[in-house]
Amino acid sequence: MRSGKRTMTLAAIAVVCAVTVLAAPGAAYASPGRPDPTPVPSGGTTPAPGKDLEAVRKKLDDLYHDAAVATDVYNAAQEKTEKQSAEIVRLAQEIVKGQERLAELKDRAGAAARAQYRGGGLPPEVQLWLSNNPQEFLDDAGTVRQGERATKGLLAEMTRTQEDLQQYARDASEQWTRLEANRKAKEEAKKKIEKQIAAAEKLESRLKKQELERLRKLEDEAAYKAQTAWLDSGVLKENRGKTSAQGQKAVKFAADQIGKPYVWGAEGPASYDCSGLTSQAWAAAGTAIPRTSQEQWKQLRHVDIKDMRPGDLIIYFGDASHVAMYIGDGAIVHAPRPGRTVTIAGAGSMPILGVVRPDA
Repeated sequence: MRSGKRTMTLAAIAVVCAVTVLAAPGAAYASPGRPDPTPVPSGGTTPAPGKDLEAVRKKLDDLYHDAAVATDVYNAAQEKTEKQSAEIVRLAQEIVKGQERLAELKDRAGAAARAQYRGGGLPPEVQLWLSNNPQEFLDDAGTVRQGERATKGLLAEMTRTQEDLQQYARDASEQWTRLEANRKAKEEAKKKIEKQIAAAEKLESRLKKQELERLRKLEDEAAYKAQTAWLDSGVLKENRGKTSAQGQKAVKFAADQIGKPYVWGAEGPASYDCSGLTSQAWAAAGTAIPRTSQEQWKQLRHVDIKDMRPGDLIIYFGDASHVAMYIGDGAIVHAPRPGRTVTIAGAGSMPILGVVRPDA
């Protein structure tokens, strides 16, 4: 029996160790004015970029967008892996406790059986006839019946405990299968992210310094044009949203991260990806939200843009592959992409899918 307990305990420790290996992978911000990206240059000051450079910009956008989608897949798999790892550890602990309980029940049942055996092997009616004190015998017989009922209860509890142990083992096996599937999903997503980023960096490395400067201006011009069109549409004319106390805390946290680099899969404190920044900002404000931009879009309450307020999250692109925090006056704080840092930008500088609110 001790050997069985020791084996189960060692098995549980092995599970926990294996899970651990698999799972391993400032001042308050004042409300800003309208974002002021680099303005469109006036004629004659800068040579007009060729179509080839514009094609490079679009290609880079596509590569980084695909990397962002893969990053969401990676982050989702990571989040599930952490939850499944914790569940497997919990199940391993329940198995150990159940095994100890079963051993205790077996000891008690054995003691009860031995006590009954010592009570005699003759039929009850013969024991009554031979007894010098019939009343004492009847009292003892009642005690025996109570013992029999108690023994049956112990056996029933042993059966239930054994069934629980079997269920725990099945659940742990299922969680392990899911954990392995998510580990593979993480690895595949990681490869895709690295492939897309490497392709983008290779494309940029072919450009000369002047071309890189012009490319950055093209990016700023495209963002400026989109932001201007968004504001000129009057989308914020009816906006009256006032931030909550929690929203203010989330905005302050996000603003305090400005200048820190974008790193895919990062949740701070030294670097962030887009949803790592927003999820950590709201965690700092006391509200847990989903880790990925896609799950933030799916699970959080949707609000109309006219009701948008600082602290709300703006989800971008049709596949919800990017997220930023609205900070007021048509501006956002976000972690843009690899090679960039957490920064302020125009809320309309990218295609908006919708707005979600983490707090009530």
